[in-house]
Amino acid sequence: MNTRNPYRITEDFEHELAAYTGSAYAVTIDNMSNALFLALYYEKNVIGTISSDYITIPSRTYPSVPCEIIHVGLKVKFRSMDGIYLKGAYNLEGTNIWDSALRFTADMYKENTHMCVSFTGPYKHLKLSKGGAILTDDEDAYNWFKRARYSGRRPCSYHDDNLDMLGWNFYMMPELATRGLLMMNQFYNSDGTKKHNEDIALTYPDLSEFEIYQT
Repeated sequence: MNTRNPYRITEDFEHELAAYTGSAYAVTIDNMSNALFLALYYEKNVIGTISSDYITIPSRTYPSVPCEIIHVGLKVKFRSMDGIYLKGAYNLEGTNIWDSALRFTADMYKENTHMCVSFTGPYKHLKLSKGGAILTDDEDAYNWFKRARYSGRRPCSYHDDNLDMLGWNFYMMPELATRGLLMMNQFYNSDGTKKHNEDIALTYPDLSEFEIYQT
């Protein structure tokens, strides 16, 4: 019987994401909320680059953003906004992390950051029903994210693995990565050049009005 590695397709999809966005590496995650959590956890607990207990974000954003900040043991500070729309990407101030749920375009990657992108929901440019990814140019972070999303495992049978890391079950299913890989063709012109997508603008409630996020 000829056996194949079903997760090779996930690596192929990640290579395409990195090539399109201009990052050195991409790590697919089952959803972008978990991508934010892993990026926050890595900066806070693994490399220790977050110096403040407070992370500042726009007051109007998707509710999972403050949830993940709080889940990782940090506190939320909301930045007021002029209007009711959130558009494109923004930095989680106090970190090197960007919420790019509303941005997915050619060569979007910013150096020395962890940019979290989303493929969930009907408004995204890459519509996979559910899914996300972390874009990075840091090889150490890339290797940590790959193991962290996969219960701390290396890419081998758990019977053969030296299990020495606590992780989470956040990996993207190979069938979803297969769909994503096929759909990446829509972001290229017939001559092979990359297409650019406009930033998405969506309305969100003012999260600063909700007591649950006041930590």
